[in-house]
Amino acid sequence: MSTATVKALLQDTPYRVIFTDDLGNSWAADEPEEVGGGNTAPTPDRLLLASLGACTAITLQMVATRRQLPLQGVQVELQLNPEGKPENGNMITRRIMVKGALSPEQQAQLLKVANSCPIHKLLTGEIHIATELVV
Repeated sequence: MSTATVKALLQDTPYRVIFTDDLGNSWAADEPEEVGGGNTAPTPDRLLLASLGACTAITLQMVATRRQLPLQGVQVELQLNPEGKPENGNMITRRIMVKGALSPEQQAQLLKVANSCPIHKLLTGEIHIATELVV
């Protein structure tokens, strides 16, 4: 498996960034009009929440399929600092709605799985960012 690589390119349109990845996908980010953007794509913080939501839903579906659980749908709702920015750090609230005839034990399994999805682990673990400016 290749190393996940994303390139972000800012060109002429203020605040609009085009992303490409090593798998050939492309997407965008932007800022709202009130801060000078065009509101043509999600903001960076919303992309971060989307990563956690996608990882949560995909991980639950993968595990349910593997364990043959009767999961029929997943919806994940996320908010960043819904009650304002905390004094220390940040707060993400995640609400997971599942469909299917799941027993309480199966629901508990899925909650445990959600809390161990790869992006959850990444966001709650220690992160180091090595940065260099190339001219």
